[in-house]
Amino acid sequence: MSGPSPSDSYAAARERRRHPISADFADAQRFDLDPFQIAGCQALEDGRSVLVAAPTGAGKTIVGEFAVHLAMRTSGEKAFYTTPMKALSNQKFRELQAVYGDDEVGLLTGDTNINGDARVVVMTTEVLRNMIYAGSSALQGLRYVVMDEVHYLADRFRGAVWEEVIIHLPPSVRLVSLSATVSNAEEFGDWLDAVRGDTEVIVSETRPVPLEQHVLVRGDLLPLFDERAGAAAAQVNQELLRVRSSFAQTHRANEAVISGRRSGRRGSYRRPGPVRRMERMERPAVIELLGRQNLLPAIFFIFSRVGCDQAVQQVRRSGARLTTAEERAEIRAVVDRRMASLPDEDLGVLGFWEWKDDLERGVAAHHAGLLPAFKEVVEELFQRKLVKAVFATETLALGINMPARTVVLEKLEKFNGEARVPITSGEYTQLTGRAGRRGIDVEGHAVVQWTDGLDPQAVASLASRRTYPLNSSFRPTYNMAVNLIDQFGTARARELLESSFAQFQADRAVVGLARQVKDAEESLAGYEKAMACDRGDFAEYAGIRRELSDLEKLNRRDLNASRARRQQRQEQMAALRRRMQRHPCHGCPDREHHARWGERYWKLRKEIGKLRRQIESRTGSVARQFDRIIDVLDELDYLGRGDGGVSLTAAGRRMRRIYGDRDLLVAESLREGLWQKLDAPALAALACALVYEPRRDEAVDAHGLPRGAFREALSATEMLWSRLDDLERDRGLAGTSPVAAGLAQAMHMWARGQGLDRVLSAADMAAGDFVRWAKQTIDLLDQLSIVADGPLARTARSALDAVRRGIVAYSSL
Repeated sequence: MSGPSPSDSYAAARERRRHPISADFADAQRFDLDPFQIAGCQALEDGRSVLVAAPTGAGKTIVGEFAVHLAMRTSGEKAFYTTPMKALSNQKFRELQAVYGDDEVGLLTGDTNINGDARVVVMTTEVLRNMIYAGSSALQGLRYVVMDEVHYLADRFRGAVWEEVIIHLPPSVRLVSLSATVSNAEEFGDWLDAVRGDTEVIVSETRPVPLEQHVLVRGDLLPLFDERAGAAAAQVNQELLRVRSSFAQTHRANEAVISGRRSGRRGSYRRPGPVRRMERMERPAVIELLGRQNLLPAIFFIFSRVGCDQAVQQVRRSGARLTTAEERAEIRAVVDRRMASLPDEDLGVLGFWEWKDDLERGVAAHHAGLLPAFKEVVEELFQRKLVKAVFATETLALGINMPARTVVLEKLEKFNGEARVPITSGEYTQLTGRAGRRGIDVEGHAVVQWTDGLDPQAVASLASRRTYPLNSSFRPTYNMAVNLIDQFGTARARELLESSFAQFQADRAVVGLARQVKDAEESLAGYEKAMACDRGDFAEYAGIRRELSDLEKLNRRDLNASRARRQQRQEQMAALRRRMQRHPCHGCPDREHHARWGERYWKLRKEIGKLRRQIESRTGSVARQFDRIIDVLDELDYLGRGDGGVSLTAAGRRMRRIYGDRDLLVAESLREGLWQKLDAPALAALACALVYEPRRDEAVDAHGLPRGAFREALSATEMLWSRLDDLERDRGLAGTSPVAAGLAQAMHMWARGQGLDRVLSAADMAAGDFVRWAKQTIDLLDQLSIVADGPLARTARSALDAVRRGIVAYSSL
């Protein structure tokens, strides 16, 4: 890991204790502040921005909360606390309300607006980006911005928003960046220092609760590391290596016998023994084992929603009950209170009664397909130690406050959308970071279940490394371009984009590539000298040989070439052979010795060419993307040019308020009036088609789509998308994916007021997924209600109200 070591941070913190931070804040905490927390708070009190990179559960948010404390103790100052997810925003909103009171704390998450003018406002990062571009009056008096989970800027879909905010916040704002442990914290800190001014980087790799690593083998929890070797040695437990060796030998012996039978060999035939497979413990048995060893509550990470639900069913079928009568009564009270506003007919569709029974048993699933309201209840009950075992996908590891005593990993691979791939060391660290509750547990426990082919050395490698690099996913958008041009002009906008972390990393990479080119060119000069021939230019001769060799290889590989094409190549090769034979170096007695150096020369020269092309592609890459976007905006008259330079047209000014991947398509559809004839349900269905991302194998039944004006508008929108896609690709841009109407019918039904059971049946998806797409549909409809002309704006508002009902409305907070 680059950056200061933990010991450096601790030394700095010890020095700062001579000037302690606000005593009232420190005294209000449940624990004594750790050195890295003191260092971060002191940096803020000294007027600097700060980047804190520390493990999950280490208490990074204390530094963010101190920034809020500083703002609240100074009249007229504000603090914004941003998170990447609405669920995190809701959680932090409630926590800060408990400290500062309902009147002082607000919440803004796109579809929720509570006390937005408060001095402390919790919001998603996109909301803050939109406020900055809109020049919101709420930014007046803003002194601190906390960016929780700032490593999200690596997210390829949403990461650019973090960089936009960091670049465009007023210079007077102090930034508090809170990140998981990343391997390039110093690099990220250098960039923050460049764009935000004085920024202190504080890195801690110390977990507040030590983590014990185990492998579950045949009902035994074996330590992953040899405890006798000492912490520094971190040697793999020899007993685990013997287990792996034993099973591998049996497997090879059986394979050899079976192979002999197939090949027909006779003689010393013996029946193969039973293939020894590790008997996998059933989940109820694992829970019982953990309970006996006082290792509950536990989170079981299963990289499949279906797997999580099946695990809960398996525990239910076993008859296991992990709760006392008093705990079951408390669980019922929480569930009844939280679910009181949902109608009974919806609860039946959602499998509420079975879910409630599972909770009373002390088990639950947690994944993106679960209704957000259900997930919130699971989180609350787990935090209160009423639910003892949660089966979750990896999304649970992304910031939600649900620490456990034990984390169980059933497998060390997951499906990434295309194939099953091993989890990375960064993912392993993020998942196991949930183990160990500060103030409750002496240590946390990570348990990996043995599976066929498990390599203890590989597990130890995952557990030992902390390689989670933070890489930018920043790219300019049309909305970003018009906002920047409107505020700063084209030249200044280019400069701002060139200050992005993406370009910062590219420039650093260019330095390394340039060094490689320099070293390679020195070697090239040596090769040229080694192949020198007194009879002529051997570099030229080697080039002819190389060209001839490449053509011969191509001719051998390309067997499907036409007769004319093959004849043409034969003539080219014959001409090259004649040139080679006439060349003065061809008769040199040391020709082949020179040729070996010549081959190295041309190979290295080719590599240098590749490196140079990489440098060209990276230098100014963000600004070049911006220039291509400007070309498209120019072509479509979103920009006007006059004596005062480039300015926005009326269409460009409207695009300033349109956010999302389809900003250009939405803006052009509005300008061409494609949606004017739609009623509210049809507009909701069309908005859904613009935000929805289908599964790879999903097919759309056109017969099920709403008829009449919707189909006309959808067809016109698809034709417009095709024209824009051609224009973008002609300008060197990647274009966008086609409009996806797979959820349009279900959203149309929902907006017309049809029942949840029929809607989910038409959608063919889990309730949680439908709610997520409904919220994104609401977000686009909200934008349309602001930027569209009168009648369409009113239709958009009606459509928004029609979608935001039932389980969607409940899940808004």
